[in-house]
Amino acid sequence: MEAVETPAVALVALGLVLVVGRSLGHVLGLRHWGIPEALLAGVLGLLVAPAGLVPLLSQPVIGIWEQLPMVLLTLVFATLLLAKPLPRLAGLWRPLSAQVLLALTLAFGQYMVGGLVVLLVLQPWLGVHPLMACLIEVAYEGGHGSAAAMGASYASLGFEGGEALGLAMATVGLLISTVVGGLVVLLARSRGWLMGGSTIASGVTPPPEAEPGASSDQGEAAPAQAMLPLPPPPELRFPALALNLALTGIAVAIGVVALAGLRLVADHVGGGLALVVDVFPVFPLALVGSLLVRWLLEQFGKDHWVSTQVQNRLATVSADLLIAAATACLDLSLLAHDWKSLTALAVAGLAWNLGVVLLLGPRILPSAWFERGILEFGQATGVAASGLLLLRMADPLDQSEALQPFSIKQLLLQPFVAGGLITVVAPLAVSSWGLPAWTGLCLVLVLIWVGLGLGLIASSRSVS
Repeated sequence: MEAVETPAVALVALGLVLVVGRSLGHVLGLRHWGIPEALLAGVLGLLVAPAGLVPLLSQPVIGIWEQLPMVLLTLVFATLLLAKPLPRLAGLWRPLSAQVLLALTLAFGQYMVGGLVVLLVLQPWLGVHPLMACLIEVAYEGGHGSAAAMGASYASLGFEGGEALGLAMATVGLLISTVVGGLVVLLARSRGWLMGGSTIASGVTPPPEAEPGASSDQGEAAPAQAMLPLPPPPELRFPALALNLALTGIAVAIGVVALAGLRLVADHVGGGLALVVDVFPVFPLALVGSLLVRWLLEQFGKDHWVSTQVQNRLATVSADLLIAAATACLDLSLLAHDWKSLTALAVAGLAWNLGVVLLLGPRILPSAWFERGILEFGQATGVAASGLLLLRMADPLDQSEALQPFSIKQLLLQPFVAGGLITVVAPLAVSSWGLPAWTGLCLVLVLIWVGLGLGLIASSRSVS
């Protein structure tokens, strides 16, 4: 009976921690600073863990929490492409290609910078593990979900503390993306980099929108019908909820079957393929399943079955539970031991992201370069929500049209970076080839992306 009760207690406890954390975060106004309330929930979980100040939870409960991030991240990836219509790329080539090249420069540059810091500073000085060079991309680009999911791969390659260090780096990136990004937006206003000019710089915001159903001549007395409880909208009724959960489950099942097929093939082939597939997680393949399910629905005219609201809520709840569980399971003793390495990597990653956005952004991005660039900075340092917050600060009137190419870029690159294929393969490449070879490859790729970006803007100017 205890074996049944422990998972139930673990899930209920995690839910309660998240509810309390969200409530306190709402009171403290964390969302205004771009800080997820789930992060506060994770800190509360850390306090009531067996090694916390108020050890209310047992070790079996924490053991179950440690296994949840991979499951929850798979759910998040399974909803990504289900929630929205598949993009049409016509007319978006110029801004989209520039956005993709900037994002690739940021991502592979984080591997390059991490490799240089480890090779030139941390290994000679502190003798750190070579896989520490992967932490900037895993934590900054991928966030808490990728850091937690890669823990098993790191452990299998001899980097036992990789998960805890990655989660700590992800927390640092989340905080500095908002704080530093906000300061950069203020700098942009003073330098005149914003597309909106004096209107945005003066802090003018659009007039508040009227609530649905409200009218200007409405008096103090509202109709009696307005006081009655309204039924839930159709997309939130049980049949719609069950259908959307089933579609998400199908996307996950496709990923699971695809991974099983890959492992079957790898067992027959052996060699390097078997090594890669053995530690390959299911969540990137769940994204492929999400794409396939959405494509089939659109082909058969059944895309109305999908509720964007339900899919987004499922992704939000899964991501919040993931952040709370992963943060609550941090190994603080390990962090205290490696704070010097974490500080060096965090500062190097921040410097790279700022340098790319401020120096390369105006040279390869089209109009509204700063709005497009600050959106990338927020995502590449913290999470996509951080980028959206910084975009809202820089462009409150939504004049830049930066969001559409950014969203499509996310769909195109998500399977590869920020927790995708490259994130999974990178530690295997470091272990197989050695850190110098991997760092050199990333340097070559960064030069290629930068060259293509500069060539793109040069060709567009010659055409115009």
